[in-house]
Amino acid sequence: MNKLRNRWEPFLKYGESFKADKNKVIYRQGEKGRGFYYLSKGEIKITLLSDKGDERIINIVPPGMLFGEHGVHGEQYLTSAISNLPSHIYFFSDRVFSAICKDYPDAAGIYTDSLIYKFRTLADIISIMDSPVEQQMAYYLLKLAEESGKASMNQTALSKYIGASRITVNKVIQKWKKENYITIINRQILIKDMDKIKSIINNY
Repeated sequence: MNKLRNRWEPFLKYGESFKADKNKVIYRQGEKGRGFYYLSKGEIKITLLSDKGDERIINIVPPGMLFGEHGVHGEQYLTSAISNLPSHIYFFSDRVFSAICKDYPDAAGIYTDSLIYKFRTLADIISIMDSPVEQQMAYYLLKLAEESGKASMNQTALSKYIGASRITVNKVIQKWKKENYITIINRQILIKDMDKIKSIINNY
């Protein structure tokens, strides 16, 4: 994922720049797409609404990444995007995207690489949804560390990631603390032993 970060920066001058306060909905799942976005500053959470009506966080977008790529050419957005922090965002309409690709052929490859990465991520998340809670927690903490460089998350957010209660999440947290896999600082879960967290994912 780090290979994708900041690659779209040369084209920001063509985008529509705007700022979003915390908890601002950027797009909703099922809406007709108008284009895609680039996060310059802040943080965006991506959520998925299941057929049963359960909403789960499935990704956190760090600065330097595209998001909403599936909303081009009028296609429906497959997820919802909400600002987790005050954010600076660029919007690229279908028309603007076509113009960029015409002048800069490499832009299409950057967009496609990002889109493929997002589809793979979505497929991985769907495949792990029915896994044991401990494995899901390990997966999301590791994913966050690899994507944003911050191996931290609070219990409330983690429970929303995996669709489990805070009580269930807390039981695993206490177990991991006892085994010295993690620590808690300012209510944030910090990984201390990355290899142990990886082993949880691989051993189920």
